[in-house]
Amino acid sequence: MRTSQPDGFDLAVVGGGHAGVEAALAAARLGCRVALLTHDPAKIGAMSCNPAVGGLGKGHLVKEIDALGGLMGRAADRAAIQFRRLNLRKGPAVRASRVQVDRSVYARAVKAALRRQVGLRVLAGEAVDIWLDGRAVRGLILADGARLAARAVVLTTGTFLGGLIHIGRIRFPAGRLGDPPSLGLSRALNRLGLETGRLKTGTPARLLKASIDFSRLTPQPGDETPRPLSILSRGQALPQVACHLTRTTARTHEIIRANLKRSALYGGAITGTGTRYCPSIEDKIVKFPDRTGHQVFLEPEGLNSDLVYPNGISTSLPLDVQEAFIRSLPGLERAVLARPAYAIEYDYVNPRQLGPDLMVRSRPGLFLAGQINGTSGYEEAGAQGLLAGLNAARWLKGLPLVSLGREQAYLGVMVDDLTTLGTDEPYRMFTSRAEYRLLLREDNAAERLTPLGRDWGLVGERQWAAFNRRAEARERARRVLAGARLRPSAEVGARLTELGSAALGQPLSLAELLRRPELSFESLRPLLPGLPLLEAEAVEAVEVEIKYAGYLARQEEQVRRYLDLEGKGLPQDLDYASLAGLSREVAEKLSRVRPRSLGQAARIPGMTPAALMLLSVLARRVERAA
Repeated sequence: MRTSQPDGFDLAVVGGGHAGVEAALAAARLGCRVALLTHDPAKIGAMSCNPAVGGLGKGHLVKEIDALGGLMGRAADRAAIQFRRLNLRKGPAVRASRVQVDRSVYARAVKAALRRQVGLRVLAGEAVDIWLDGRAVRGLILADGARLAARAVVLTTGTFLGGLIHIGRIRFPAGRLGDPPSLGLSRALNRLGLETGRLKTGTPARLLKASIDFSRLTPQPGDETPRPLSILSRGQALPQVACHLTRTTARTHEIIRANLKRSALYGGAITGTGTRYCPSIEDKIVKFPDRTGHQVFLEPEGLNSDLVYPNGISTSLPLDVQEAFIRSLPGLERAVLARPAYAIEYDYVNPRQLGPDLMVRSRPGLFLAGQINGTSGYEEAGAQGLLAGLNAARWLKGLPLVSLGREQAYLGVMVDDLTTLGTDEPYRMFTSRAEYRLLLREDNAAERLTPLGRDWGLVGERQWAAFNRRAEARERARRVLAGARLRPSAEVGARLTELGSAALGQPLSLAELLRRPELSFESLRPLLPGLPLLEAEAVEAVEVEIKYAGYLARQEEQVRRYLDLEGKGLPQDLDYASLAGLSREVAEKLSRVRPRSLGQAARIPGMTPAALMLLSVLARRVERAA
């Protein structure tokens, strides 16, 4: 066999999706020579499903990627054609950002970032095996017989690993429509002794914009004042457009029910488990029979694109049924399908075989990120890719591998969920998964993670300067709100009454007044016309700190108790089967997960109080021996 280049690379990353891009950029930024291997370099940065970045829970991950020096937020801002902040009427923990993007502009922004990155080379090809020397990773074996030499490998295969597309009774191997699957790597992973499974996801049809009657749809405009995802972005780069809303009808449901047996999902052709939280339209009709309609969001694929993405109606029904039920929706009576919807099955690796650093425990130098770990979505993939690329680079340099705790980041929550609990369905991030979500807000992602990213070498000078400017703006807002005082007066009393608040009995600072839930900075600002100009983002963040101070203090105390358990380490080479007092079932679970701490052991389903008591004794022995 021939070798790709005599000296090889430090790191080979397989896959040109969001996880692969973030992994390759992170490792190259840390000085590694990186090869990014993909079937078709022209499709790097392609958005296989919806043309949007962020959303509930997902927006938090994008902010964290950005805080750690990643690309996704910057690329999305550059391509944004609509900015929306969600849940603004709810508490700060669940407020989230979502950006509708121009697909082609997003892909161009990603490719440009790869071209600019020193030490990174994009290669076209298909990996079919892991090149090993004993247990050591030497690189990849390619489909054409060549060997790609690398001292570490990151696999980010997306839906390509054993990918199989379903459209009704038609099925064919593919990684996504128009791209071949990756078949050899599945067998290679099984030969390494890794446990794999089968998952399923799907995407809706694409519609021709000219065939839609927008006069019958409800417009959904973006925010009047766009708020970018990245700390490095300044305003909007592209014109903003509206999305539109329609709903399924009784006729829609009737068509789908009549053809369920023709669906690949309900006809028995699909064996993989689909995502519970992003179900196909067949699933919605079957599982929610009392619902008279389901929302469908019509999202433009770009400023110059003639395609529209109908979010909410992914399906594996045959093409004729797709056309019939889509044309039963208001405004879509004459819709033309430019591309059919389809379901896709693919292989994944049980993520309990990984450490919190995303390295395969049984194979040092091999890292996995993205849908290969059982997740679903660009944001989940990108965040894992950044962590895997960072740790691959640190492993190559002989540095300790790093991870994030559940109290530090949504990325920490996701990785801990995957490596502790595993998953048997595509994992999607939600704010409800984070028990300390009030501390893990979008507005403080940079404060939580940018200093870490700086220490790890991911955050450059420009971002560090922007971070410090923002920190100064917030500190200035704190000083102004603490120093500005309102005194009792007829005008102040009238305004407070109008806002449903009690009159003043004594002078109070703005900070003290903002503790009242019914008051906001904007509602009080007219009473202090001489107040200096403050950045809206800084004021909003400081206002959250003031209003939720009691809740934040309570959650910080919960974190202290959590960290106490996380600090009680457990031996990684422990033979659980030999421990007297553990049932066989509990010993098997502990052997599979290999918890690094008493806290992680407590999160394994089925752990008994007796087992945890025994493990706490072991943890104390480890602590005394340290």
